[in-house]
Amino acid sequence: MGVVKCPVCDGDVNVATDVMEGELLTCADCGIELEVTSLSPLAVEEAPEVQEDWGE
Repeated sequence: MGVVKCPVCDGDVNVATDVMEGELLTCADCGIELEVTSLSPLAVEEAPEVQEDWGE
Protein backbone atom coordinates (compact mmCIF):
# COMPACT_ATOMS: atom_id res chain seq x y z
CA MET A 1 0.00 0.00 0.00
CA GLY A 2 1.22 3.48 -0.83
CA VAL A 3 0.26 6.94 0.24
CA VAL A 4 -0.17 10.06 -1.90
CA LYS A 5 -1.09 13.61 -0.95
CA CYS A 6 -4.53 14.86 -1.89
CA PRO A 7 -4.03 17.81 -4.32
CA VAL A 8 -7.05 19.58 -2.80
CA CYS A 9 -6.59 19.32 0.99
CA ASP A 10 -3.04 17.87 1.25
CA GLY A 11 -4.37 14.95 3.29
CA ASP A 12 -2.91 11.46 3.03
CA VAL A 13 -4.71 9.08 0.67
CA ASN A 14 -3.96 5.38 1.03
CA VAL A 15 -3.50 3.54 -2.25
CA ALA A 16 -3.70 -0.25 -2.61
CA THR A 17 -0.66 -2.05 -4.08
CA ASP A 18 -2.74 -3.36 -6.99
CA VAL A 19 -4.10 0.06 -7.99
CA MET A 20 -4.43 0.68 -11.73
CA GLU A 21 -3.94 3.88 -13.72
CA GLY A 22 -7.29 5.60 -14.19
CA GLU A 23 -8.73 4.11 -11.00
CA LEU A 24 -10.80 6.45 -8.85
CA LEU A 25 -10.03 6.99 -5.16
CA THR A 26 -11.75 9.08 -2.54
CA CYS A 27 -9.86 11.32 -0.12
CA ALA A 28 -10.94 10.42 3.42
CA ASP A 29 -10.23 13.96 4.66
CA CYS A 30 -12.15 16.12 2.17
CA GLY A 31 -14.22 13.53 0.27
CA ILE A 32 -13.04 14.63 -3.18
CA GLU A 33 -12.82 11.99 -5.90
CA LEU A 34 -9.30 11.50 -7.26
CA GLU A 35 -8.05 9.73 -10.38
CA VAL A 36 -4.76 7.82 -10.46
CA THR A 37 -2.82 9.48 -13.29
CA SER A 38 0.52 7.71 -12.93
CA LEU A 39 1.86 4.59 -11.24
CA SER A 40 5.57 5.41 -11.38
CA PRO A 41 5.78 7.74 -9.62
CA LEU A 42 2.39 7.35 -8.00
CA ALA A 43 0.31 10.46 -8.73
CA VAL A 44 -3.32 11.51 -8.49
CA GLU A 45 -5.36 14.45 -9.76
CA GLU A 46 -8.84 15.68 -9.01
CA ALA A 47 -11.19 13.47 -11.05
CA PRO A 48 -13.16 15.25 -13.77
CA GLU A 49 -16.84 15.57 -13.12
CA VAL A 50 -19.01 13.40 -15.31
CA GLN A 51 -21.27 15.53 -17.44
CA GLU A 52 -24.60 14.52 -18.81
CA ASP A 53 -24.68 13.72 -22.51
CA TRP A 54 -27.94 15.08 -23.79
CA GLY A 55 -27.35 13.77 -27.31
CA GLU A 56 -26.62 17.17 -28.77
